[in-house]
Parts: sequence; C-alpha cells; structure tokens
Amino acid sequence: MRTTILAAAAFAAFAIGKPVPQASEVDTSDALPVLPVFSIGKQDLSKRKACEPQPLGAGPVSDPDDVRTFAKTPFFANAALSAATPKGYNLTFQNWNASNQAYGYLGYQLLDTYDTSVCAAKCNSIEDCLAFNIYFERDPTVDPNVYSCPNPPSTTNIKCVFWSGPIYKANANNYGQWRAGFQVAIAGSNGYVSNKIATPAGYADPAYLGNSAINALTDCNEGYTYMGLKIWTDSPFDVERCAQACTAQSVANLASPPADGSEAQTCQFFNTYQLVKNGNVVGQYCALYNTTWSASTATNYGSTSGQDKFTIQYSFAYSNITAPGLVQTGKKTGASL
Repeated sequence: MRTTILAAAAFAAFAIGKPVPQASEVDTSDALPVLPVFSIGKQDLSKRKACEPQPLGAGPVSDPDDVRTFAKTPFFANAALSAATPKGYNLTFQNWNASNQAYGYLGYQLLDTYDTSVCAAKCNSIEDCLAFNIYFERDPTVDPNVYSCPNPPSTTNIKCVFWSGPIYKANANNYGQWRAGFQVAIAGSNGYVSNKIATPAGYADPAYLGNSAINALTDCNEGYTYMGLKIWTDSPFDVERCAQACTAQSVANLASPPADGSEAQTCQFFNTYQLVKNGNVVGQYCALYNTTWSASTATNYGSTSGQDKFTIQYSFAYSNITAPGLVQTGKKTGASL
C-alpha cells in the first residue's frame, strides 16, 4: 500500500510542532496507564443452580486434592518449561502461578493438551489478538454452594486466554479466587506476545494507548521533545523497526551535532501505531521523542480532512530503560487537532 501526499498532509495537520533541528536526520521512509481488570469466564451467579456440575478439564488432578499439592505438581511446571514458543511470538514469562489481568480481553478457549501452537493459531484467527496466556487452572467439579457443597472435588482446566494488548509478568496478578469454600488456583502459566508488539531490547514494557497517540508536546522548558516521524507502508506492523529507527536517529545526531554548539538530541521514547484512512490502513507510523511521555498525554485521536477521516489503532509507547529522560506529563504547544 502506498502513502499518498494527501494522507501525509492530513496527518501533519494533527502532528504538533517541528522536530528538533539536527545537522542530519535518518531517512527511513508516568508511566504505564492504569489498566482495567477483566473477569475471565465469569458466569452470572444468580443463574447458577446449587451444586450444578461443571465441565471437567483435561489436566491431571493433584493427589491429595488440595491447593498446596496442586501448586507443587511437577506435571504443570514441566509442561510450562518445555513448551515451545510459537513462530511469530515472544515468551514474556514462564511457569508462573497467576494469569494475566490486562487490557483488551478477547475471551478464552479450553484445551485438551497444554499446546502453545493451538493457542497461537487461535490467536492468529482472532481479529486484534496480539497476545495469549496459557495455564492450568484448578476449578470445582460442581458449582460450590456454601451450604450444600462448599468445597467439592477439583478438576484441572487448561486455558488459553486471548488479549489485544501486551501481557507480561507485571500484569499476571490473578492468583485465583475463593468460590464458597473452594479455592481456584493457577499453575504453569506462560505468556506470549506477538512479535508485532514484543518489547525491543533496551526498552521497558509498553504502554498500550489503544486508539490514541501521544501529542507532540514541549517540555517544562518550552523545548520541543518531538524528533520526527517515520512511516512504513510496505510491510506488516513491527515495533522492532521503530526501535531501530530511534537508535539510528540518535547515532546520526551524535555524529553530526548542531552547528550552534547545542547538545545533540537522542531518541529515548517512541510511539508507534497504525494510521487508518476511511477504514483502510495507511501504514505504520513511528513518532520519535527525546524524553518519555506519560499515557495521559495520548490525546491525539486522529483528524478529518475534507471527506477523509483519519483514525489511530494499535498504538503503543516504548521508553528506553537506559536513559528515558524525565517522564513528562504534558504541556501543549497550543496547536490542536
């Protein structure tokens, strides 16, 4: 797909400010947001019948049948540690005792075996799926009731949960729950993220910005932090090339510093996303910055130009962990969408 002059001009209308002047520029034609918690596979309690049988899982049941033994069952750890990383995905955590509570819950599938390739194939078939979490879950064989069956025998389900945002150990904090006297527990939990959004080496885990992008803002000294925009229209979405462009821009700037003797600007933060024109993807955009911006500054939702509507999707922000700069919370230049 080719980028038209109209698309570039329309985007420029809502990209604020100019890049910091440099002698050369590479030509490459707070913190994470607070994430909502989604309940996984939760049913309407009011519609349940007392001690109603629940689906039996395909995983082994611990003996004795209690949470402590379940957590230490070697089968679960062995399955997680020996699981293959599917093509097109990166392993973000392994053999954890919790599942993810992240952004963009897309549902789950029960499996017959602990098979990451099945999960990956299913994720690939789901629109917007960019990550999955596979694990063993200790569940009750009947719906627990505090009066009749408070702590029934367990079954072990093998779950694959799908997400449209990044997952990593930091947001794998669902350790189970109590259902009457029965304790749900998790074991052998692995997380996989699509290579499209996998965290590049040297960067912190991304902030998922959804359908918005960081505004090009000035810092507290009224200096521009925006270093320019890179655009790709000829290949799949890939965060890694944004990181490479960020590094290349820094190398070029350091090699040819400003003639006025001011400090060369280096790229420490980037925001990448897809720009969509009238429902069709124009390409992957990558905005480069010399300092980190918080998710609260992601107020750019697109623009209109005549009959054309430009929107944003798959927006992620990455900060360099070696020299992120001060986290900026936002001071607008005065321009608007």
